[in-house]
Amino acid sequence: MTSPTQNEQVYPRFIYVLDPMCSWCWAFSDTVHELQRSYPFPWTLLMGGLAPDSNEPMPIEMQQKLQSIWQHIEQQTGTPFNYDFWSNNTPKRSTYASCRAVISAEELSPGSGLEMTRLIQNAYYLDAKNPSELDTLIELAQQQGLDIPAFKALIHSPETQHQLEKQINASHRLGAQGFPSLFIETKEGIIKALSYGYTDAIKIKSRIDSVLTTEAE
Repeated sequence: MTSPTQNEQVYPRFIYVLDPMCSWCWAFSDTVHELQRSYPFPWTLLMGGLAPDSNEPMPIEMQQKLQSIWQHIEQQTGTPFNYDFWSNNTPKRSTYASCRAVISAEELSPGSGLEMTRLIQNAYYLDAKNPSELDTLIELAQQQGLDIPAFKALIHSPETQHQLEKQINASHRLGAQGFPSLFIETKEGIIKALSYGYTDAIKIKSRIDSVLTTEAE
């Protein structure tokens, strides 16, 4: 299944507010996959921009805090994490590059944003690679079969940064104060929240079916 570009008007559609390096979004990826299997609806992605650009190493206190969050998510959801990340890398509190990578992938190959998101998540949480580093993102773009010179130009471009800022603002207008947040927009243009934060597929599917039933009446 492919996703629409941001400008396509296909309904119903899911609107997914996320950050590719958000650990709760990683846990939510199984729910996203299940919804893709169950509903033939297009997906519009809005990057939430968890942490702005920075070349500074992440403070030890922040590293410890994030590791404890990973442990909590692992215990609550069974989502796997590779803790080698913390010893194999110099962590940075910066996710904007990975957000721009998703936007760039979508620009180069409409519908590929979710695939790039999954590649970033797998690299980060399973393979202990650092998506804050441009080399990692270029490697993932190569795996995805994207035009690498074009990808490099886009990920650095002011237009892509502007698009990220627009998506962050759009997510705020939807009331998404955290990630993941999922919405459904009907053909009448009504947007309903399905989840603010992590929710399992069973609960979200029940909410979707309720929205669709109401729409059909």
